[in-house]
Amino acid sequence: MSHDRIEREVLIEAPRERVFAVLTQAEHVARWFGDCAEIDLRPGGKASFGWSEEGMATFHAVIERVEPPYFFSYRWARHTDTEPVAGEATLVEFTLSTDGGNTLLRVVETGFASLNATHDEQAQVADENTKGWTSELAELKEYAERPVA
Repeated sequence: MSHDRIEREVLIEAPRERVFAVLTQAEHVARWFGDCAEIDLRPGGKASFGWSEEGMATFHAVIERVEPPYFFSYRWARHTDTEPVAGEATLVEFTLSTDGGNTLLRVVETGFASLNATHDEQAQVADENTKGWTSELAELKEYAERPVA
């Protein structure tokens, strides 16, 4: 069985532009994906995501593609304080489509089989990220659906 791909979809009761902002603007990302974020929103730009419950573990990323408000992707390192280079990172792609006045968000993460790790470790990372995306997307949905002040 291949553990190289995670795919998730979630329907969010918010316009696509709102969901794109929630995915790409650091002040929003820090409200649903960890506790702090920095994002240089351009291809080649750097990003980081931090979680305080892990002693402020910081995961680094590099932006791959930005096509507002339809598509956004980044490559992020699997270990804290590590650069997202080949063998140490996976690719996360967000595709947004309109469904009435709502947004269908599709998330695909790939590259687990290319990690510098044993097959069992690759499978473990894929399993952990699968669980993580389930939780994080629920938080993203709840945050994006809040009334904008």
